[in-house]
Amino acid sequence: MSLLITLDALQTLDAIARRHSFAAAAQELHRVPSAVSYTISKLEEDLGVELFDRRRRKAELTAIGRLVLEQGRHILKASEELTALVRQAADGWEVELRICIDSVLSCDPVYELIEEFQRIQPKTEIRLSEEVLGGSWEALSDDRCDLVIGAAGEATASGVALHALGQVNFEFAVAADHPLAQLPMPLPVSAIQDYPTVIVADSSQHLPTRSSGLLDGRSRIIVPSITHKIAAQCKGLGVGYLPVHRIAQELAVGKLTLLTLDTPPPLGDISVAWQRSNKGRGLKWFIERLKQMQFDATLGALTYRR
Repeated sequence: MSLLITLDALQTLDAIARRHSFAAAAQELHRVPSAVSYTISKLEEDLGVELFDRRRRKAELTAIGRLVLEQGRHILKASEELTALVRQAADGWEVELRICIDSVLSCDPVYELIEEFQRIQPKTEIRLSEEVLGGSWEALSDDRCDLVIGAAGEATASGVALHALGQVNFEFAVAADHPLAQLPMPLPVSAIQDYPTVIVADSSQHLPTRSSGLLDGRSRIIVPSITHKIAAQCKGLGVGYLPVHRIAQELAVGKLTLLTLDTPPPLGDISVAWQRSNKGRGLKWFIERLKQMQFDATLGALTYRR
């Protein structure tokens, strides 16, 4: 099926509208005026409408002409963007780069990297997502993301490359007015059996699930992210381990308090992970930057290694 409206016709129409003259448009397009007149006449004939009011001295669009111009400019812009994306992909830059951040981290440490990346490659769309525990690995293995930042534990699939970021410090926390806060430290695990544990649910759909903050033999309140877990514990709904860097403000204003148990807190090794087969230039850029960085558990930030 032949197109009645071509990109060339739309470009010609746009030039005439901007320059208010067939002759000036011809000069801009490096054509003779008769070629410009023919292009518009052919478009009018094919559409069966008049695009210009020829009773006036200047090139003035009819109402239908303005409609074609307005919608045509959207098409021209989309065509330009598509051309740029094709050239970008041919150069190895991703059209979209999908970054998954594990719930144990906040997005804040990643924003500066994204800002730096946008200065050199603004055309790549960055899509951020959040997963929990095994869900981060699953997002990578299911091709729902290109890069995981803060992946917990070890890889659960083959073909995955890792870069260790460091370790997250977890401490047992309760609301400041919680009854447990009045007991002498260290607390035996038996002292907390009567209080619900707030658990962050693993976001895996297919892989074996893990749990964060789990203490066996306890009633549980299951929440979807670390952010929700912090909020629930601030309200005194339950207790459990929390990443210290995520609760600095809550500790400072007295919403939460840290308690010492007679068992050691869980370890929280985190890594950057990606598929070895992914050769995108944007992914490579982020990996190179992240390999120069480590997670500072005290600051709760990604810092450059010294």
